Amino acid sequence: MSRGDMAKPLLGHRSLEGDPSTPAAGRTIGVLGSGDFARSLAIRLVCSGFKVVVGSRNPKRKAGLFPSAAEVTFQAEAVKKTDVIFVAVFREHYSTLCDLADVLAGKILVDVSNNTEINHHKESNAEYLASLFPASTVVKGFNVVSAWTLQSGARDGNKQVLICSNNQEAKRTVAEIAQVMGFTPVDMGCMSSAREIENIPLHLLPAWKIPIFLALGLFLCFFTYNLIRQVIHPYVREQKNKLYKIPIEVVNTTLPCVAYVMLSLVYLPGVLAACSQLYYGTKYRRFPDWLDQWLQHRKQIGLLSFFCAALHAVYSLCLPMRRSHRYQLIETAVKQAVEKKMNIWVEEEVWRMEIYISVGIIALGLMSLLAITSLPSIANSLNWREFSFIQSTLGFIALVISTLHTLTYGWSRAFDENQYKFYLPPTYTLTLLVPCTVILAKVIFSLPCIQQRLLRIRRGWEKGRYVKFILPSATGEFSSGETSSNV
Repeated sequence: MSRGDMAKPLLGHRSLEGDPSTPAAGRTIGVLGSGDFARSLAIRLVCSGFKVVVGSRNPKRKAGLFPSAAEVTFQAEAVKKTDVIFVAVFREHYSTLCDLADVLAGKILVDVSNNTEINHHKESNAEYLASLFPASTVVKGFNVVSAWTLQSGARDGNKQVLICSNNQEAKRTVAEIAQVMGFTPVDMGCMSSAREIENIPLHLLPAWKIPIFLALGLFLCFFTYNLIRQVIHPYVREQKNKLYKIPIEVVNTTLPCVAYVMLSLVYLPGVLAACSQLYYGTKYRRFPDWLDQWLQHRKQIGLLSFFCAALHAVYSLCLPMRRSHRYQLIETAVKQAVEKKMNIWVEEEVWRMEIYISVGIIALGLMSLLAITSLPSIANSLNWREFSFIQSTLGFIALVISTLHTLTYGWSRAFDENQYKFYLPPTYTLTLLVPCTVILAKVIFSLPCIQQRLLRIRRGWEKGRYVKFILPSATGEFSSGETSSNV
C-alpha cells in the first residue's frame, strides 16, 4: 500500500472532529511502535478523525509505512504531544521504554499486546506494564481486534473491544476513542481481568472442540462398521479384494450417516429439556451441566452436519467418474450381451432412485438454509420469530425429509437377508434410531394435552406452587386464601 493510499479513509469515514456529541474525536493520540498492528491502528485513528503521533526509534525509515496525516517522530517527542498513548510493542520490549518513565508519568497507556501461549507469564502484560510505569495509568484494550479489522473497519470483524483498568476515568476515555473508531467498548472490570482478556485471542475455536470430537467419533465408528461390511466381509467370505472401495465408497457411505445423526443431535437436547420441564413441572430448575453444554453447542453440531452432507453430495457426484465404476458398467453390458437380455428396466428401482435423489436434494437445500441463517450477519437481520421458524420448524422438516431420504435409500432391503453381512444390519438402519426417536417425541409433544402443559410451564407455571385467591365471606366481605396451582 502506498503512502498516498494510506491517507485515504478505507471506508469513506467522515471525520468526527468538532462534533460535540463525540468529545474524543479530534484529540491527539500517540502510538508507540512501528509494526503491523501499530500501522493499522494509526490508519484507523486517522480515518476516524484523530490526530496521530507515532513514536519510533527510527522515524525516518518508518515514516513511509504510515499515512501522511500521521506525524512520525521519536518516541520521546511523541509522548510529550499527547495524554493517551497506545503501546504497540511486544512485552519483551517494554523495558526499552523505561527511559521515558518521567515523560509518561500521569498519561494513559493502552496496552494492546498479546502472548504466544495461554498464561505464558505469571502476570498479564498489562499488569507488567503497570509495574514498570507506576506513575502512569494502564488500560488493557484492543488486543482482541486484528490488524485486518482495524484497516477494513469494524463492519468486517468483531466490533467488540474489551477494556479493563483500575481507573474508571481512563477506561471511559479509551471507551470513547473506541466508539469514535466504530467499535463497541465492553467494560471487563479492573486490571485483574487483563489475564483473561489476553487469553481470548489464543483460544482455537473453543466452542467447536466438543462438536468436532463428536463428529470425528461418529465418523470413525461408522467408517469401521462400513469397512467391515463392504471390504472385510467380501474378502473373508469370497476372497475378493475390495480395498479400492475405501477412498470413495466407504467414505461416501459414512458421511451421510454422520450428517444424519448429527442433525438429529441438534434437536435431541431440546426434546430432553422439554421432558425435564414436564417431569419437574417448572422451567426454573437448572438443567444438568452436560445437557446445558449440549444445548449451547447445537449451532456448531448443525454446521458440521451440513458440512458432512455437502461432502456426501460432492462424493456422490464423483461416483460415476471412478475407473472401477466404468469397468463394472462394461462388465454388466458384456454379461447382458452374452445372456441376450435386451431389456433390463426395473420400474421399482427407477422410482426408488428418482425419489431418493429428489428428496436428498431438498434435504440438502433446507440444511443450507439452516447453515446460512446461523451466520451472525444473517441472523442479526432476522427477528426472533423468523429465526425461530427457520431454525426450529424448517430444521425439523429437514430432519423429516432426511429420514425419508434414508428410508427411500433402504426401501425393502432391510428385509433382505443378504444385506446382513456377518449378521450386521445395514448401516442406514442404525442411523434411524436417534432421528426417529426425535421425530416421535416431537409428535407426542404436539398433542394438545402435552403441548398446552408445556406452554404453561414455559410461561412461568410451576407444579406445586401456591397462589393467593380471594373468596367472598358469609357477610359479603372478601377474604384471602391459598390453593395449589396444580389443582
